[in-house]
Amino acid sequence: MHLEPWQWIFGAVAALLVGISKTGIPGIGILVVPMLAQAFGSRPSIGIMLPMLIMGDVFAVIWYKKHTQWDKLVGLLPWVVAGVGVGAIALWQFALLKTNRDILDIVIGSLILIMLSLHFAQRFLGEQLTPKSPIGVASTGISAGFATTVSNAAGPIMQIYLMAHKLPKEQFMGTIAWYFFIINVGKLPIYFLLTAINPKKPIVTGSSLLFNIALFPAVLAGVLIGKWLLPRMSQRTFNTAILVLAGIAALRLIVG
Repeated sequence: MHLEPWQWIFGAVAALLVGISKTGIPGIGILVVPMLAQAFGSRPSIGIMLPMLIMGDVFAVIWYKKHTQWDKLVGLLPWVVAGVGVGAIALWQFALLKTNRDILDIVIGSLILIMLSLHFAQRFLGEQLTPKSPIGVASTGISAGFATTVSNAAGPIMQIYLMAHKLPKEQFMGTIAWYFFIINVGKLPIYFLLTAINPKKPIVTGSSLLFNIALFPAVLAGVLIGKWLLPRMSQRTFNTAILVLAGIAALRLIVG
């Protein structure tokens, strides 16, 4: 895979941001989705981004595992698996379409905006329509599984879900770290399978994995920066950053 210098720069910046998102500011990772799509194309970009995410997940799990709130994930994960299955089918089918605009971006962006709206309206709506209700857990899980499979863009959905539980920032990081580690590792064989089914439109290749290995130092720098940042942020700043970045990401996906 021959890469231009600007693609290496985009890749290094993306890897740095992924690292920061995994250990410091979760919302910032969503900015990587359009960045890599611009540099490598939407389909190859998800295969390039996934190993970066797994690298960061490993550090996040090691550092924040004692803060994990497993009760927030047990009921969610079966719905996420269902969403991953739907997303895998969508990736397979959309590879057969010829279009310049990825409508999945619009769908994902819209889902994020809906969850943001529910978060801000929680005091008026009560618990029935929030991500903590049975319907909310099911819709969150399916949406997050679908979004993470088709574009690695489930971050804002999960962030809004966990914010509804009002977790302190350390518990937030420990819970989301294990969630994404489990799901991202599970997605890797799916991407290999989809590449094997349609080798003309690959997602993960040997060249992309070598590219990821070369960018590991940038991921490592990012996780160290994030680890340094987290204890220096107030809970209010942490929550505000997540909401603002989630909103920006949603609008960016919709507008294109």
